[in-house]
Amino acid sequence: MAQGTKVVTGECRLSYVHLFEPHAINPGDDAKYSVMLMIPKKDKATLAALHEAEKAAAEAGKSTKFGGKIPANLASIIRDGDESAEDYPERAGHWIMSVSTTRKPGVVDSSVQPIMDESEVYSGMYARASINAFPYTYGNKKGVSFGLSHIMKTRDGEPLD
Repeated sequence: MAQGTKVVTGECRLSYVHLFEPHAINPGDDAKYSVMLMIPKKDKATLAALHEAEKAAAEAGKSTKFGGKIPANLASIIRDGDESAEDYPERAGHWIMSVSTTRKPGVVDSSVQPIMDESEVYSGMYARASINAFPYTYGNKKGVSFGLSHIMKTRDGEPLD
């Protein structure tokens, strides 16, 4: 599932879907296409691929972002959904991560046909995502994040508010 820094996830649930129009999370932020991926904790293959991609990105960033050495406290965007499940019960039993891009991502159905009707893509649907790990330095924080490339809708799900 991982090839270097690229990962194609197993089926996950989407939340905070902004795939057709860029969206700024905070006033003054750059608008980006973005989505939160909720990956079932039972999907150990996707989690392993994500960690492999993080390692590859960290290794690549050793000379370009991290001054020749991978930091011991390297930040990751992969979070335990159980930690916020009291306020967001749909996150229970999932790993969560928000991914974004400045370029419009490809959005297709399970037959790999482009989805033109924006109402077919929503928070709560199920999909697979193609994402790429990259190293970053932001102020004193050093880590690995993931950029969004493509989304493939696999099935409908109960919409999330």
